[in-house]
Amino acid sequence: MSETARADIHIAADRDALWNALTDADTIARYMYGTRVTTDWREGSPIVYQGEWEGTAYEDKGTILEIIPGERLVTSYYSPLSGKPDEPQSYQTVSYQLADDGDGTVVTITQDGCADRGEAERMSANWAATLESLRAVVEEV
Repeated sequence: MSETARADIHIAADRDALWNALTDADTIARYMYGTRVTTDWREGSPIVYQGEWEGTAYEDKGTILEIIPGERLVTSYYSPLSGKPDEPQSYQTVSYQLADDGDGTVVTITQDGCADRGEAERMSANWAATLESLRAVVEEV
């Protein structure tokens, strides 16, 4: 049985600003530890994440499963650093959801397919840190 990681945050910005931050390669690199994302942002298209984590170069990949501008982005996701083989059951689903919240937007990220509760907790903590970094980038004046 797989577990799901989850993190959310309120950011003092509108959904358009957050959507731009989620889909602009240069902005992504600023809050996601230098990761370079390559895709055409169309449903069914590949998405590739390249960077370095703790001194190890990586190239993670997936497919855009759903894209509703300003609202929702869902991708499949596979990382060779997981140690799992590159086969369908090794892919996880990562969802980004934007929702209006008073004077800003709540950004929620979920990642399913975690092997156990411990992995889900580690991924939740990683996503929470990424969301804090996203907030710092988007709210900077």
